[in-house]
Amino acid sequence: MRLLIVESPSKAKTIEKYLGKDFRVVASVGHIRDLPKSNKAAIDIEAGFVPRYEVVKGKEKVISEIKSLAKKADEVILATDPDREGEAIAWHVAEAVKLHNPKRIVFHEITKEAVEEALEHPRAIDEHLREAQEARRVLDRLVGYDLSGLIWKKVRYGLSAGRVQSPALRIIMEREREIRAFVPEKFWKIWANLNNLDFECSIEPRKIEDVEKILAEGKKGDWQVTDIKETKVARAPRAPFITSTLQQYASSRLGWSPSRAMSVAQKLYEAGYITYMRTDSTNLSQQAKAQIKDVVEKKYGAEYFESHAFAKKSKNAQEAHEAIRPTHVSVERAGSTDDQHKLYSLIWSRTVASQMKPAEVMRTKVVANIDGRSIPDFWLNGSRILFPGWLKADPASASEDVVLPKFAQDENLKLSGMRSEEKETTPPPRYSEAGLIKELEKRGIGRPSTYASIIKTLEDRGYVNKLNKALFPTDTGEVVSTFLENHFASYISDSFTAEMEDELDEIANGDRTYLKTLKDFYVPFTKEVKAKEKIEKITNLGAAPADMKCPVCGGEMIIKLGKSGKFYSCEKFPDCTGARTMEGKELEGPKDTGEKCPKCGEGNLVTREGKFGMFTACSRFPKCRYVKKDEEQEKQNSTGIECPVCKAGFMTERRGRYGVFYSCSNYPDCKYAIKAKPTGNICKICGALMMEGTKTIPERCSDKSCPNHNPHKLDKIK
Repeated sequence: MRLLIVESPSKAKTIEKYLGKDFRVVASVGHIRDLPKSNKAAIDIEAGFVPRYEVVKGKEKVISEIKSLAKKADEVILATDPDREGEAIAWHVAEAVKLHNPKRIVFHEITKEAVEEALEHPRAIDEHLREAQEARRVLDRLVGYDLSGLIWKKVRYGLSAGRVQSPALRIIMEREREIRAFVPEKFWKIWANLNNLDFECSIEPRKIEDVEKILAEGKKGDWQVTDIKETKVARAPRAPFITSTLQQYASSRLGWSPSRAMSVAQKLYEAGYITYMRTDSTNLSQQAKAQIKDVVEKKYGAEYFESHAFAKKSKNAQEAHEAIRPTHVSVERAGSTDDQHKLYSLIWSRTVASQMKPAEVMRTKVVANIDGRSIPDFWLNGSRILFPGWLKADPASASEDVVLPKFAQDENLKLSGMRSEEKETTPPPRYSEAGLIKELEKRGIGRPSTYASIIKTLEDRGYVNKLNKALFPTDTGEVVSTFLENHFASYISDSFTAEMEDELDEIANGDRTYLKTLKDFYVPFTKEVKAKEKIEKITNLGAAPADMKCPVCGGEMIIKLGKSGKFYSCEKFPDCTGARTMEGKELEGPKDTGEKCPKCGEGNLVTREGKFGMFTACSRFPKCRYVKKDEEQEKQNSTGIECPVCKAGFMTERRGRYGVFYSCSNYPDCKYAIKAKPTGNICKICGALMMEGTKTIPERCSDKSCPNHNPHKLDKIK
């Protein structure tokens, strides 16, 4: 038996159909090992940036199954994805399962021919590719933890930064500042409806009287064509899709997010319908070109085919890879869902169109005016398709052309009416997801596999919001970006981020070592982070407008950052708790009870609204964390069951971030707590409290280490 290991269960099912009974195909279900959450335990910097991996929770069973099958197998073959991450997963599987000399194969499409071809050319795990992925993972962890830790201290707890998403956030923020600084300029637009077509004219700001004069003269004059400019141009076909362009077109044509596009593409790839969808190469194999030639000649005619090669967009594009294309071009429709049909159709059209003749288009500009030309020229732009070429396969792109009727020089035109509108110049548009991906690619930030995750991370962290496809930076995103731009500008610059990507590529090519790359980066970086420990904490973001006064004391206010964004706070806080929204509406802040805090003696007790209702605490929070007990509520929530630890309190129902739990009423002096409601009975095995269980286990011990915590296991032991 030969064991073949892939990442995805659906990919395993597809491949298993192609191979005989001698093969067993299993999936690792993605990564099986990763860095631990704690940064201290994750990387041994002194030993040479050695990562300390641990098994991903829940993957123990997967590893055990692979181990068992590997022992019985005559040969173990690792067939994970053909990129750095796939190489890393293959290595992790080999390490975790302790495989001896496993074979590694790669294929860029899941077809019978491609898999069989790959099996004939096995190789060892590429250590250079694996190290490049490891370096990326370690770099991201070092940057993320060090910068995030500093932001927690200097801005607000819970915020974070990252090596690649922070430059992306900076790009969004730079555009937002352009928009804010933009000063609109007024101009007039005037339309003349001639032969039922709207000719237009734009003029710089003039008095309304001048516009009315143009309208008056135009309405009484005789119109004619004063000039026709025709230019024959060839519209060349576009390159077949790479990851970034697929995401961009899925956004503009289908209205999808990058993550949705990649998820659907993954399903198409695993089902064997398209080639690998994480690529930056526009190459097509000779076999694919032959298939396209056959399809074009049969469907559109021999005169439509023309072979093309496209220049690589990325200087580090892996030319051994192919563009995203159908595995069998003769199949025009594929997929098992509506989303899969739509994306496959987009890929098919783009692939076939890339190997067709250019479209021939006549660009036309028709200029019109009245007899005597006493008013500015009016014009109409459009085009006529002379030969459709590749537009036959991609008709949606033909909609970009406005078809005009044939006009003649000095031809008389019939005026149906005129209208005018005062307009303003507009600022540059905010980035859409597709636009941001295009910008990241242009600047060399990130790689095909990271674009979707970069945008998703920014949205998940609340740094940007999406409205009508446009990405708006939130108040939190603005503060984080400004902090990083002010204090770590070089580390989130285009040049640094792009250079780091180049260095990772050099590791992958074997031209640079893992240790040198990490050391060259981390030594100066950690010094810079430590130097910034001395800067003052950002307690305010500037003064409020002079007319924005505190609703409580009437004093000056400052801008602060809260969990919900910016707000105005009294500059005397915490002595005065007055606050307003950015629109000026008064915020209900903590209310002073007039009592002194019994714990610190400095602050006053104030009533606040929390996640689970009103509570009374010290005004000096977080320096003093005293919270006054609500005795009435404690009585209502008490179970009446004595705490088995301190014997002085009673087990009381409470609510935390993970839901309801039960703890001693003497908290924080006694911190005993259990997950479920105590029954009042005592465990006969260990003496701990018994608590409510499930339908099949009505009662169980609250001590996890006790066999009676899970009576089903106890029955098996007996």
